[in-house]
Amino acid sequence: MVGPLDRHASSAAELKERLAAERAGRALLIYRDDDDNQRIVPLEGERLTIGRGPGADLRVAWDLEVSRAHAELERVGTDWTVSDDGLSTNGTFCNGERLRGRRRLRDGDELRCGRTVIAFRAPMAGDGDTTALAADEPTVVISQTQRRVLVALCRPLRDSPYASPATNQQIGGEVHLGVDAVKVHLRALYRRLGIEHLPQNEKRARLAELAFHRGLVSDRDLEP
Repeated sequence: MVGPLDRHASSAAELKERLAAERAGRALLIYRDDDDNQRIVPLEGERLTIGRGPGADLRVAWDLEVSRAHAELERVGTDWTVSDDGLSTNGTFCNGERLRGRRRLRDGDELRCGRTVIAFRAPMAGDGDTTALAADEPTVVISQTQRRVLVALCRPLRDSPYASPATNQQIGGEVHLGVDAVKVHLRALYRRLGIEHLPQNEKRARLAELAFHRGLVSDRDLEP
């Protein structure tokens, strides 16, 4: 099954929807339903259950390999954890590893319950009340010019999170670089953030998403 964060399966509209949800600064789950539509579930409260039964908070009734009560997510302080504790028949997997007891979730972790893959995202929270990035996430070091390119790329998102990132021509006009130079800096940023393998038409939206998520660009940077 294709994972919910597999950009090969994501449309531009879905990427924009995901970016808007992540910029809200709330931990969330992303999965695909039985019609292959993207679903985004903000994590609110202290607990969320996953299962096939009618009492589950995140119900995957179409997946017969999921137990009626399959797994549970629980907030512990500012973190979220996942546990199975023998609830499921077929087990719960996190990043391909079968859960044994309780596990703290990190941004980008993928859970598999039956055939259903559910991604956990924990965008940077502004008020400290929701899940933040793990403290040991590697720091991304970029040059001043690369940062200016990132800010220009994200500039259209100032007015709407559903806007498309800036084109190479728009970036070049703002930072006073030729289009070829802009392409060089963008390729370097793709490598730094580990997305050089994505299809060309998806890299820009993902780069803008990560720029906010990793704290390389803030809303304040986009002000005139």
